[in-house]
Amino acid sequence: MKADFLTKETIANLGVKDRSLPEFGIGDTVEIDQIVKEGDKQRIQKFKGDVIAIHNNGISSTFTVRKIGADSIGIERIYPYFSPSIDGIKIIKKGDVRRAKLYYVRDRIGKAARIKEKILTKEQKLTAQGGLSENKVEQKDKEAVEK
Repeated sequence: MKADFLTKETIANLGVKDRSLPEFGIGDTVEIDQIVKEGDKQRIQKFKGDVIAIHNNGISSTFTVRKIGADSIGIERIYPYFSPSIDGIKIIKKGDVRRAKLYYVRDRIGKAARIKEKILTKEQKLTAQGGLSENKVEQKDKEAVEK
């Protein structure tokens, strides 16, 4: 009888299923719809903030979202990527950052804590949404010029 040997990589990817969540990165402003159970009732609570860290560890992957609450108090939540309590994620805006972890934002207050927005052209927005490929964009531009 041959034993099945599991490596660290296969153990980390055990039970990983596709979540069909949008691709987001560090610095993006996201709105997370979280399912909250209170007794017999269920409701969806929204949490809007900036992604300051992502840890990719297979099934135990997490991301940290930070927002500024009342009285300028910072609130951070760490969400497991494969959590069943996350109903959906909506990307509000893309951030233009040059670091992998934005822990320095914790020390900033007010306008200094803002993250610069990445400005995309119309073509980049269309290709990012998956609606049009580059060839289709070029064809539409040619048609517009001909008219």
